[in-house]
Amino acid sequence: MDKAADGESGRLPAGLRRESGVLFDVDGTLIDSAYIHTLAWWQAFRQSGFDVPMARIHRCVGMGGARLVDHLLPESRNREVDEDILSAHSGVFGTFWPSLRAFDGARDLLAKCSESGLAVALASSAREQDLEALRSALAADDFIDAATSSNDAENSKPEPDILVAALEAVGVQASAAVYVGDAVWDVMAASRLGIPTIALTCGGTSEAELRDAGAVEVYEGPRELLDNLGRSAIGKLLAG
Repeated sequence: MDKAADGESGRLPAGLRRESGVLFDVDGTLIDSAYIHTLAWWQAFRQSGFDVPMARIHRCVGMGGARLVDHLLPESRNREVDEDILSAHSGVFGTFWPSLRAFDGARDLLAKCSESGLAVALASSAREQDLEALRSALAADDFIDAATSSNDAENSKPEPDILVAALEAVGVQASAAVYVGDAVWDVMAASRLGIPTIALTCGGTSEAELRDAGAVEVYEGPRELLDNLGRSAIGKLLAG
């Protein structure tokens, strides 16, 4: 359960809400799962007769599943196979749940943000079942105020719906938030709300690509961000 969450809504009670907050992507940002998703999609495509190179798939990880499939497959395909591909990806990814690992410093980064007085939300578009596995690997629920899943957004990244849901869950305005992600789709989604993105390269996307997409800062991973927190965009939030 989310820390201090208000019943089933996932929202913080008004008296416990904080004025500023940090939204975190999860896959590839806090959990080392970007390449697991790449492999799962690759196998799912092959099961339906599509040979999509892993490099192309990896560049799309971070989009929602339906958008990723539509982006990578020909428009002329029989779209009835899309649901089979989505289901196959979920099945393959689920076999890796026991292997999921948090990046070094991920839990400590969430703890530091929370203990410094910031609201902390996981802005994930993962399936609810996958999100539970990701949170188990992260082992940081004491420092998480709210978390979103694919159920909370009509449109996936690069549309900002999932970020809007996360902001609403913690009662924070976009102008008082920072987003931490690992993919260009994360940066694009946040920019549509005017939220600065701190990007991490641990998901496999280069610093150059992330900066070109509009990231205000780029770090190797959660540990490096934590070590530089006071000088980061998150530090600026804390300084008011």
